Amino acid sequence: MPSPTDAAFVPHGRLRANSLLLCCATLLGGCALPPLDHRTESTAITPAEARATPLGKAIAPELERHPGLSGIHPLNNAYAAFAARVQLARTAQRTLDVQYYIWRNDLTGTLLLEALHEAADRGVRVRLLLDDNGIAGMDELLAALDAHPQVEVRIFNPFVVRHPKLLNFLTDFRRLNRRMHNKSFTADGVATIIGGRNVGDEYFGATDGVLFADLDVIAIGPAAADVAHDFDRYWSSGSAYPVDRLVLPVSVERLAELQGKARAVEEDPAAGAYIAAVRELPNVQRMLDGTLTFEWASTRIVSDDPAKALGHAPRDTLVAHQLREILGEPQRELDLVSPYFVPATGGTTYFTQLAERGVTVRVLTNALEATDVAAVHSGYAKRRKALLEAGVALYELRRAAVPDKKGERAGPFGSSGSSLHAKTFAVDASRVFVGSFNFDPRSANLNTELGFVIDSPVLAQRIESTFASVIPQAAYQVKLDETGKLYWLERRGEEVIRYDTEPNTSWLRRLGIWFLQILPIESML
Repeated sequence: MPSPTDAAFVPHGRLRANSLLLCCATLLGGCALPPLDHRTESTAITPAEARATPLGKAIAPELERHPGLSGIHPLNNAYAAFAARVQLARTAQRTLDVQYYIWRNDLTGTLLLEALHEAADRGVRVRLLLDDNGIAGMDELLAALDAHPQVEVRIFNPFVVRHPKLLNFLTDFRRLNRRMHNKSFTADGVATIIGGRNVGDEYFGATDGVLFADLDVIAIGPAAADVAHDFDRYWSSGSAYPVDRLVLPVSVERLAELQGKARAVEEDPAAGAYIAAVRELPNVQRMLDGTLTFEWASTRIVSDDPAKALGHAPRDTLVAHQLREILGEPQRELDLVSPYFVPATGGTTYFTQLAERGVTVRVLTNALEATDVAAVHSGYAKRRKALLEAGVALYELRRAAVPDKKGERAGPFGSSGSSLHAKTFAVDASRVFVGSFNFDPRSANLNTELGFVIDSPVLAQRIESTFASVIPQAAYQVKLDETGKLYWLERRGEEVIRYDTEPNTSWLRRLGIWFLQILPIESML
């Protein structure tokens, strides 16, 4: 969300006029993208260079004890997830490769951006790759950061007209409807954080508005090296444009304003908990001293070919195909958590066939009262009855206040947030997926995605036990009555409350969902 200090980065009058003229000229010229030739070439550091860093040296003994395996540490707490990113930025000595769909110019976004700036001042090479759909109002700030000799910023699948960006959809909708949804934060090619969180206050519990219950993991070992090399694919792809080819030049001196804004944020009482979290939740320091607990498991990266953003990726290179190949067919149970669950025709058939041959299928998604995207809920709602008739168990997370952001009361999906954002599923209590992939047509066919498949009964059984114990108390269970009509059950301890319409919603909101269900938009959800 915008902050009062955002004005520091608003263009001056002349720049605004120039931008307007540029927009008009660009529209008349057909929204041409700049050329991609002569980009700076760079790659992840070599394994030998990575091993020589403090992080590399610290984890070497553990890697020797677990050959071929990756260490996985869940970050299901919002404060810990924020702190781990700042700590990695402060610990890195050689490289930081950072890739996100959304980066807000808010409290947590400012603090993390300044952490990257401070790392660059120490001589760390910083490569920042951001999707252009999630960086509203940050053009000048990113251009100033890019002017630093140790930083390079690239924008994925950019809008040519910088403001208002919606104008671009008039002439280039097919391309711009495809986005980079990947999320990764990799230090020295040794340790990486991936999962469902973008960078913004709502993902780290720093807002009074919608808060997201989410899940990331820290990974070390082969999985981190895989993410570092996957970042190279995206960095050098045909959709990654240097920011200085899209935005008017900004002096590196403007970074002093970022420092000032970060200092002001740190002095804001609202930021106190985050400053304390960096100090009190020292996951990376524990990694350095060997006391951080890891689950050691065979871990495989799943990542879309970045050519997917141009509509050119073969189907066998897509995450949906990779997941099917790696996970195989569930034999006993499938527990799926997806905030934006739109199974469409193919997914509905898949889940119903699993349930009909005796596989226990349980799905957790957002209730209508909790979702932040009503159109996506409509795509799910039209499939509920068919799933329930086949025996699929459906749970819808209630909108709830966060009782303790430093706690982990909702199990593996983070603190009890007001809206689910974690993307994970477990197969046969033995294998787990964690990443950015939503089970919807957009993730499958339009956006690029990234995640891990982890062969870990320990992590899989945590999800299984959460479905058995925590979720029935935190979510509505959707059922069918004897006439085939939907109803919802809410459990409060021993008390069970029945709702015959979507709980805690107005008739107008329900009418809107009904109307969206009849529109031909499912393929874009």
